[in-house]
Amino acid sequence: MWSYRLKKGKFIILKYMQNRILIKDLKDYIGQEVTIAGVVDLRRDHGKLIFLDLRDRTGLVQVVVNKKNEQAYNAFESVKSEWSLEITGLIKKRSENTINENILNGDLEIEALSGEILSMAEELPFEKETQDINLDTYLDYLPYALRSQKAKNIFKIQAEVIKSFRDFLTSQDFVEIQAPKIIGEDAEGGANTFTFDYFDSTAHLAQSPQFYKQIMVGVYERVFTTGNAYRAEPHSTTRHINEYTSLDFEMGFIKDHEEIMEMETKLLAYIMGELQKKYGPEFICLNSTIPVVPEKIPFMTLKEAQELIKKETGEDCTNEPDLDPAHERWLCEYSTQKLNSEFIFITHYPVSKRPMYTYEDENNPGLTKSFDLLFRGIEITTGGQRIHDYAKLVKSIKNKDLDPEKFSYYLQTFKYGMPPHGGLAIGLERLTAKLVGVENIREATLFPRDMHRIDNLLTQETKKSDKK
Repeated sequence: MWSYRLKKGKFIILKYMQNRILIKDLKDYIGQEVTIAGVVDLRRDHGKLIFLDLRDRTGLVQVVVNKKNEQAYNAFESVKSEWSLEITGLIKKRSENTINENILNGDLEIEALSGEILSMAEELPFEKETQDINLDTYLDYLPYALRSQKAKNIFKIQAEVIKSFRDFLTSQDFVEIQAPKIIGEDAEGGANTFTFDYFDSTAHLAQSPQFYKQIMVGVYERVFTTGNAYRAEPHSTTRHINEYTSLDFEMGFIKDHEEIMEMETKLLAYIMGELQKKYGPEFICLNSTIPVVPEKIPFMTLKEAQELIKKETGEDCTNEPDLDPAHERWLCEYSTQKLNSEFIFITHYPVSKRPMYTYEDENNPGLTKSFDLLFRGIEITTGGQRIHDYAKLVKSIKNKDLDPEKFSYYLQTFKYGMPPHGGLAIGLERLTAKLVGVENIREATLFPRDMHRIDNLLTQETKKSDKK
């Protein structure tokens, strides 16, 4: 391929290189001389031979550097892990006793003939694939640690979750929208927002795209969005971060919240089906399994769930307005064992525990047509029917001790007519963590932000503090 550089407004040719062959395609070039480029995953020395496992975006291949070939040996004698190389070599079949049929290119290797070092790496902080490091060290060296096979598997799976979320909803006539992240008032009408001064009035980072989803239901009827959300919650747990990715959809002309639950069931079945087709081996490597989504995910009201907990465990939480983490875990275990589903919906949370736009159940005053979806011990979704009547919404806002005037922009949506509607939000990182079997949400977050970390090196700060 041609290599270019911009000089005085014009592209000039630096050099011409042979066409690069991707590692996954090497099987088509047995007996031929090719040029590849990649990163040294591992180096092994054996007598007069250097063995390099070279990786590119498509896979790995073993490269053999023989001391008898002075050109190749001199070029690569000093290479170490994470160095980037360009190698020209001969594709050869491996001998019968060295073939590994379980891996890509396990039946071939490259005999290096020539090449060059494209970039070098400093001494590495730890072995890339090691599991024997604590989470703070892992996060301190995240730009390097993300190169591990485990991390690559996790975030490929996460990318597929987002893609499948988009593909399924698009197939169901949903339109993708982009919601703003800077808002004038908190979409939940509560605390724990990040606030800043820049505009003529106080601004916040959005806790959700809720208001804008509802506005756009009046435009397209069915909409979805994927994007970051921000919560200034003052805690540091294995299940909370301050910036996360929210997968949201909202749909109009529904009868009640159960239609939203039915849509999510179909959505999850599609996502898990795509993961099964594309990433079964990655789940095996992560020692995790892809859940089966039943045709109808079981559900019970919050009151029924609390009565069940009391009956089966003796713990009385029947007067609580929500479930605590231990009870969420218990319900998931119960659902898996007794209801044959790793997923379970809990419905009808109190009006006091839900945002002001949540629809109150006419047949159960004080309770809402809302739900949480629990999966493998944690809440991954919150959703429900929304209030679509203008007067009722204004009254609900006042009942939350909020000022309707501050929501006048949002309230236009209902003043000028809205159909019955509802929607949900799925926490991408929580879902990913439970799918791949990691205990801390930070391991399922590409670049986590929490109370203590924004790309800072905590282990080095601890060392500095210890010296004082």
